[in-house]
Amino acid sequence: MKKILLALIITTISYAGFSQQQPMYTHYMENTLSINPAYAGSRDALTVLLLNRMQWVGFKGAPITQTLTMHSPFLNNKLGAGLSFVNDRIGPSGTTSMFLDFAYRIKFKHSYLALGLKTGFSLLKLDLADLNLNRTNDPVFSQNFQSQWMPNFGFGIYYNTDKYYFGFSIPEILNIDLLNNSVQSNLIQTARHYYFIAGGYVNLNKDIKFLPSSFVKFTPNAPIEMDLTAQLIYKNVVYGGLMYRTGDALGLLLGVYLTPLLTVGYSFDWSMVNKTGKYNFGSHEFMIRYDFLLMTPKKKIISPRFF
Repeated sequence: MKKILLALIITTISYAGFSQQQPMYTHYMENTLSINPAYAGSRDALTVLLLNRMQWVGFKGAPITQTLTMHSPFLNNKLGAGLSFVNDRIGPSGTTSMFLDFAYRIKFKHSYLALGLKTGFSLLKLDLADLNLNRTNDPVFSQNFQSQWMPNFGFGIYYNTDKYYFGFSIPEILNIDLLNNSVQSNLIQTARHYYFIAGGYVNLNKDIKFLPSSFVKFTPNAPIEMDLTAQLIYKNVVYGGLMYRTGDALGLLLGVYLTPLLTVGYSFDWSMVNKTGKYNFGSHEFMIRYDFLLMTPKKKIISPRFF
């Protein structure tokens, strides 16, 4: 188990940059602000979302991610602003990020086009010297790397109507070299991520809606990954669906619209290809979102917003 954990840490750090560099989400369609700043203000309310992801449960040192986002429209929906806070940890490494999100929203007859900017910083903490190694004289793990501040910025484009949406974003544009010394000079290097999202809903009948969505992730020198999700909503009260992550996992999503403004959700996904699937109990994600109504009383929300 120790050998597997060490291999996982080395692979994750060298390939993804730090922690998982950009955290993984099965609820990407609910947590859009984390991946695209142009989404800010698009729900016509002050929206607050809490999400906790526990990846590979039962596997010591596996990734754990806590996310808090909040955003709201301003100036008659012409602008949107928000805050994204993420705490991501795997093994001896941890990354805490805080970003401000801004969007300029252009209204058309039945749709919006938004241009977004994300700016902020991440704090990386890494403690390699405390690892329990089979080779105690490995020079790569002989030094402690305490912490490093990493400012960054990104941008996004988001287009939506009442029934569908799509967007493109680069959450962090700057590539940053870390551990810049003779022993660990190439151990960690951040990489730019390119994201494409799309989704919508179709009324199958008066009670059931079908919500397909997709999330494409591209990083240079790494395989393209795609999440494909299909959900059904019954009477605007409960939903359930399946997710397929190419080359990696299958997932299940369940949720309830407790009120038109309050949504709670849960997802479970299981790695099909990664060998760690033999040693854990899958990945679990819990989400709660509340829309604090900003509209006038004459424009009350009478059904949930699905994106």
